[in-house]
Amino acid sequence: MPSSPRVVGPATGHSHTHTIIVLHGRDSDAQEFSSEFFECEATGPETDRTLPALFPSVRWVFPQARPLHSERFHVEMSQWFDMWSVEDQQERAELQITGLRASVDCIAELIQEEELLVPRKRIFLTGISQGFATVLATFFADGGGGFAGLCGFSSWLPLADQAAPEVEVFVGNSSQQLAAMQRFYFGRNELSPLQMTSTPILLEHCHDDEVIDIKSGTRMRDFLSQLDMEVDWHEYQYGGHWFNEPQGVDDFVGFLRRYM
Repeated sequence: MPSSPRVVGPATGHSHTHTIIVLHGRDSDAQEFSSEFFECEATGPETDRTLPALFPSVRWVFPQARPLHSERFHVEMSQWFDMWSVEDQQERAELQITGLRASVDCIAELIQEEELLVPRKRIFLTGISQGFATVLATFFADGGGGFAGLCGFSSWLPLADQAAPEVEVFVGNSSQQLAAMQRFYFGRNELSPLQMTSTPILLEHCHDDEVIDIKSGTRMRDFLSQLDMEVDWHEYQYGGHWFNEPQGVDDFVGFLRRYM
């Protein structure tokens, strides 16, 4: 990892039961994103309805993307991989591969570190926008499945146009499709199809997202469903390129509680 992740929790007096790894979006950073993320509130009777308060035994881990040269803007910016266009994620997709491969390796190392503290079945992988795109690539490359869950917000399937033909030849055989996805996303480990398809996935997207059109989110949803993944899809009218509040936060909290 280029720099140490920001870690929050568990709260004083609480034992560490779960880890939630959360990846920020492009042109953001771990500190800024985590601060805004923790301002989100759910509904309920609690006085403090922020995520750290609702889950005091969770260790929240926010890795930091390294600065990468932007081919389009000719500057260095915080991003998990370079992109020509965020709005059209498939434009000049070849620019994404090198950075995505490196970020997959970094997040895989972070997962291994967290597995020294809690078992994989108590680790959630979460991200927004380009952060969750990186989470998905890491999940497929790992091939082992077995996580508590994946949670994606305002995101898309990375390299979707290139990934689709890899699985189309194995329609009806999810194990072969997952193996193809693992190879496509730089996987090297032993594949565990059953544990992959039994890893639940939460996806949330807002109709008024002006950065990542909700059509990219529905395409990701349909692609994952085609692989026999367990997808819990939620769409909202408002929220932009962020979390819908409070319903989207409530849905996130409900998902975490269901699979902890």
